[in-house]
Amino acid sequence: MIYSNNYKIGLEDIGKNYEANNKAILAIMQDVSALHSDSVAYGVFQIETNKRAWMILDWKIQIIKRPKYGDEIKAQTWSRKIERIYAYRDFELKDKEGNTIAIGTSRWILVDIDRRRPVRLTEDIANLYESELDKSVFSEEIEDSKNVKCEDYLFKKEYDIQRRDIDVNNHMHNLNYLHMVYEILPEEVYRNRTFDNVRIIYKKEIVYGEKVECYYYEKDDKCIITAKCEDKIKAIIELY
Repeated sequence: MIYSNNYKIGLEDIGKNYEANNKAILAIMQDVSALHSDSVAYGVFQIETNKRAWMILDWKIQIIKRPKYGDEIKAQTWSRKIERIYAYRDFELKDKEGNTIAIGTSRWILVDIDRRRPVRLTEDIANLYESELDKSVFSEEIEDSKNVKCEDYLFKKEYDIQRRDIDVNNHMHNLNYLHMVYEILPEEVYRNRTFDNVRIIYKKEIVYGEKVECYYYEKDDKCIITAKCEDKIKAIIELY
């Protein structure tokens, strides 16, 4: 089942050259995925009833051509596969002419909101989403990062979590990790580089009041930020 919705790039979505910024692209993908879940009765309004909430583990996006202010976008999303506790979802954004301008993939878990633990994805849940098993936007699978180290960082910088960073689940909103990253980037990198590829790995939730230490390093033309709290890795963000 491919779910779609239309969007228009607004003033709040643009940056350099009046083009959509990375948060705007991610926000469209997040919104269309939420609408898809709403349509099968596993969305935001059903959280209290089902005692279940979707939580994202990974993002990977590639921007092929950035839309500009006023452009109309068609966003498509689908469940690619469901394995045990993991649900994989892909995205495609298209312009008015039907050209693909951005692609993305993601990995999710369904969390018991009372126990704060992932639940096994049963066949009846999988059947609601009608996975498109043969439709994938990337050739390689999205995988977790293991054995992450921060010894080779160029510098580290603290980021204080603000109230505006917190979402309805009382932890840092997954899109606001980009706000944090752009505050950490060196000024010359922030001003002079455009990142058309974004990878975000969420390891542990970040909550209001936590002091986040962000370790910045570069590898193979990638800018990598590892966010830690009390020596525990919370997230890894790659921009390139």
